[in-house]
Amino acid sequence: MAPTVADYLLHRLREWGVERLFGYTGDGINGIVAALGRADDRPRFVQARHEEMAAFAATGYAKFSGRPGVCLATSGPGAIHLLNGLYDAKLDHVPVVAIVGQTARS
Repeated sequence: MAPTVADYLLHRLREWGVERLFGYTGDGINGIVAALGRADDRPRFVQARHEEMAAFAATGYAKFSGRPGVCLATSGPGAIHLLNGLYDAKLDHVPVVAIVGQTARS
């Protein structure tokens, strides 16, 4: 099977030294979740109870580890729920990457 965009995305995250990805699954990110399965859980996916908690977990991880934090959510309201955690990261000047999905459209 040919590599997908999600496979390349995870490869880049590994190059950046990302070890954990905090997220809440949804239809808009199914491709990334499938790529995580093919990547032998590198980076490790940590399931949160809610998108907002995923962003706060990524921010806390970045604050205390010194590594980039990464949060993942589906499109629409899921993506908006990341904002509080991302704003916390902004105020404390820690590196957090937010990856959000997009529903398919023609």
